[in-house]
Amino acid sequence: MNRLTHADEAGRARMVEVTTKGESARTARAEGWISMSAEALDAVEGNVVSKGDVLGTARIAGIMAAKKTAELIPLCHPLLLTDVGVDIEIDRELPGLRVSAWASTKGPTGVEMEALTAVTVALLTIYDMAKALDRGMEISGVHLTEKRGGKSGDWRREAAP
Repeated sequence: MNRLTHADEAGRARMVEVTTKGESARTARAEGWISMSAEALDAVEGNVVSKGDVLGTARIAGIMAAKKTAELIPLCHPLLLTDVGVDIEIDRELPGLRVSAWASTKGPTGVEMEALTAVTVALLTIYDMAKALDRGMEISGVHLTEKRGGKSGDWRREAAP
């Protein structure tokens, strides 16, 4: 088993030293979903939620969150992101919404946390804006689906959980 990189010899938390790591293009993708009542989903899709445009606001919230990841996750490095995006799809079988996000950079460390943060905050924004319609909504399945670049190379999830 590999040694944890965010702990020193005494087990104390520390930020990983990345100055000696090579710079490379890196991209990560993540996804998750929120289930809700069919009535709440209809209101979100029809853009008739009293708080406003749920899907548009969630996209912007996810993008903004990716840019703030280092402020939210204590040991993450601040990154110069070159691309961030959030997609939201209606899934009538849940019923609910599936959120996917990606983040890219060119640097010495990966962007997995930025993609995961974008998905999570987009989902939380959906919950916040639609909670008056359905307090029983459930956020689930937030996971990394792919990462490209860096020393460890490319990785892709074989099957969604």
